[in-house]
Amino acid sequence: MLRVKIAPSPPPCGTFWESSSLDWGRLGAVVHLSRPPPRICPGGWPRWPLCQAVRGPEGMRWEMGCPGRAFQAGSWGRGAVRGSLCGVLGQGRPGDWQLLPNAEQQEDALLRCGLCRKWEGSDRCGTSGPEVQQVLWVTPRSCGVWQGLWVLGECGGVWGPWGPADTASLSEPGLVFEHFSQAPQKLSTYSWYGSARLFRFHVPRDTVLLRWLLQASQDSGLACAEMNITVHFRHGAPPVINPLDTRFPDDTLVPQSFYVKMLLGNASVNMSHPAPGDWFVVAHLPPSSQKIEVKGFVPTCAYVFQPDLLVTRVIEFSIMEPDVPLAQTLFSHPSYLKVFIPEYTQQLQLELQGCTSNQSGGCPVRLSVGSATSPGSFQKMLSCAGPNPSCQLLLASPPWDQWLHVMAESLAGPRASVAFSAVAVLTACRPWTVPFPPLVQNPLNQSGNASARQLTPGPGGQELAQAGRAGGDPFCLLHYPVVREDLDVMSVRFQPLDGIMVLVRSGMPSLMQLRLNTGMDSGGSLTVVLRANQTTLANGTLVAACVTVASPFLSFNTSVSCTTAFFQGHALSLSPSSYSDKLIIPYPETATWYLSLQLLCPDSPQDCEQVMLPVETSVYLEPCWNDCGRYGQCLLLRRHGYLYAGCSCKAGWRGWSCSDNSTAQTPAQQRVAALLLTLSNVMFLAPIAVSLHRALLVEASVYCYTMFFSTFYHACDQPGEAVLCILSYDTLQYCDFLGSGVSAWVTVLCMARLKTALKHVLYLLGTLVIAMSLQLDRRGIWNMMGPCLFAFVIMASMWVYRCGHRHRCYPTSWQRWAFFLLPGICMAFVGITIYTSMMTNDNYYYTHSIWHVLLAASAALLLPPRDRCAEPWACSPKLPCHYQICRNDRDELYTVT
Repeated sequence: MLRVKIAPSPPPCGTFWESSSLDWGRLGAVVHLSRPPPRICPGGWPRWPLCQAVRGPEGMRWEMGCPGRAFQAGSWGRGAVRGSLCGVLGQGRPGDWQLLPNAEQQEDALLRCGLCRKWEGSDRCGTSGPEVQQVLWVTPRSCGVWQGLWVLGECGGVWGPWGPADTASLSEPGLVFEHFSQAPQKLSTYSWYGSARLFRFHVPRDTVLLRWLLQASQDSGLACAEMNITVHFRHGAPPVINPLDTRFPDDTLVPQSFYVKMLLGNASVNMSHPAPGDWFVVAHLPPSSQKIEVKGFVPTCAYVFQPDLLVTRVIEFSIMEPDVPLAQTLFSHPSYLKVFIPEYTQQLQLELQGCTSNQSGGCPVRLSVGSATSPGSFQKMLSCAGPNPSCQLLLASPPWDQWLHVMAESLAGPRASVAFSAVAVLTACRPWTVPFPPLVQNPLNQSGNASARQLTPGPGGQELAQAGRAGGDPFCLLHYPVVREDLDVMSVRFQPLDGIMVLVRSGMPSLMQLRLNTGMDSGGSLTVVLRANQTTLANGTLVAACVTVASPFLSFNTSVSCTTAFFQGHALSLSPSSYSDKLIIPYPETATWYLSLQLLCPDSPQDCEQVMLPVETSVYLEPCWNDCGRYGQCLLLRRHGYLYAGCSCKAGWRGWSCSDNSTAQTPAQQRVAALLLTLSNVMFLAPIAVSLHRALLVEASVYCYTMFFSTFYHACDQPGEAVLCILSYDTLQYCDFLGSGVSAWVTVLCMARLKTALKHVLYLLGTLVIAMSLQLDRRGIWNMMGPCLFAFVIMASMWVYRCGHRHRCYPTSWQRWAFFLLPGICMAFVGITIYTSMMTNDNYYYTHSIWHVLLAASAALLLPPRDRCAEPWACSPKLPCHYQICRNDRDELYTVT
């Protein structure tokens, strides 16, 4: 992390330091450096910029640039330099830069690009204070060259890689620059949310500007195609993305997020006044094709993505106290204010009073209020450029229990000053907290008896009026205490403290506070369900509800828009025609959420004055909504210490919760697929029978093992209608893969016709090696193909040895070649081709079944015949003790039966 803090007072100019003995402390900047700061240069991230200064009789000459693209900036004449060493790195060609030997020309160039800031009491354009004699020795010919420019030094001035509109604020005093980075991750084509790569950054408080530096590169030596990389940004929770354009479940609210698309190389994204807290970045490649790739069989292109975060944070704020005017004077720098919004604040009024300018009439001031979080949120802008010396901004339901940032900018000229007084007026909302009975002694019975307990009656209209007169201010909401019950990882249930019912009345909203601010609640799905009894909702009545973040919606008497000061809420309603309503919010933002309800009678409001309607509220957080249904699996994903959940769908079902059946298989298709994948393993009866007939007991046992576990693995691998799991899925999958590899291993070794003892030793060693390799990487093709190729080398060596020893081809019979070996080799080759290059998600059930048939048939054809000189099972005469001794002449094995 690079942390640069501007010193409050720059050192005097006139001192020269060489680059080899550069003292950053003497330059007026405190630098804590654990890695070089990022540089936007063609071809990657170079080291520190090439910045050399040579002092000669004619002045100073220095160079700058990226490695391999260093270029000479120019020289300065005699008597013009009273400055310090300045390290500059620019992006562009030598022709993009020009040398301006005149200070006025420099100032004009900076003013043209919006980079010049005047210091109070100075008539010069400077970067750090009035002591600076020269602003910048080299200036760009176009303002766009400032993109990616770093300037360190110049008597303490610090410039960062920001755009032309943002660079101006970086030369202001009282700013802190910080750099955050994370390790790169390898990108994958998008198939479900788990294939996207998640990054989590924490933006400090009082940040006024952040810049994402995005770098995508190729991590392989292959000639890979240019890929379009999509990067999503969201505050408070992971972005909810939908690259496959699937349908979400009904009543689902899809949170909005920012996104950009980039190619390989570098890109940057700027954001002014970001909200503090966690920001999430998700990157992925375009959706993949339906082809099933075998890992390790074909070299694949690898793409690596790494984001860096540069933030600019304000450390000098003016605190606004409620109802107390705060005098401010604006020059070229903006002024940063903030006011604390306590809980139960109904509205905030910001007002500018006594605004005057020394060069223009009216009030040339613009206020920016609030922070940017997502496209669904919005900042408030107030321009006071009119002739009226005072202007005001009214904010209903501002964010509770947090600081609200206000930035005041001067709209006058660069040499003008504007004076005004800022006043913040808060209107408090007096809550009525609904009393509740004492908690029961056994907390385990609390949730179970919640519905059976008697509801606590709410206050009536006369009671509220009397309490309002006694307290002075009227009540504006009914506050229901909420119990947060943590059930499991990302499994939370919210309910009122005295039951599951909330009494809703007219005149004021009923409020429930949902705290989702633990930092681990944003990786699941929040569900809000409202129900009302059919007999309690009369005609002409309506229950309006709003789910909001940061502050509740309280203005049901004027509208039901669910819009607060900076956020657009989400509306629910209950009516005689609809007695229930539901809202699903995937990946809810880390914050305090609010559920507000109120009874409305649009036709006759007087009929609802004394009515209190019980509404059943069911609010819960779960990892995956509906546990991804019967055609999906909810999987917990982890990025460092952060957990989030995603659905992996089967049988053609798609979507965020596996609820999109546009490409789903019918139950009949699922049964046919299950029968194909399981019954195709019956073909292994052929090699089993051949092995038993030829007294190959070990081979027959291996084929029986493979047939059994392949059948039940594919029976367990099926979703929905046709599924049968006799063991855990992972165990069945491992046994199936092990059986397939060992079957190929023993078949090829059996064809070598080794001695019995040596053959069985190799059988055992090969089985152990294959078991180990599958434990290391179950889907790596070469972990299974390697031992099989080694067995093929042994078989070929033995065949070549026999050919040389017998002076004729081995095997000797042409019938053996024509009717067994060549058909078996062809079947094995076709099966391997289908397995490695022809399987897709759509034809998997058919092609994999064909693979089973070809593998079993090739094993039956490739098994060697028995010796012609001996019968496989020869039995000796009966013994006096009525036992028979059965002998295998070829293997010389004796067993008593």
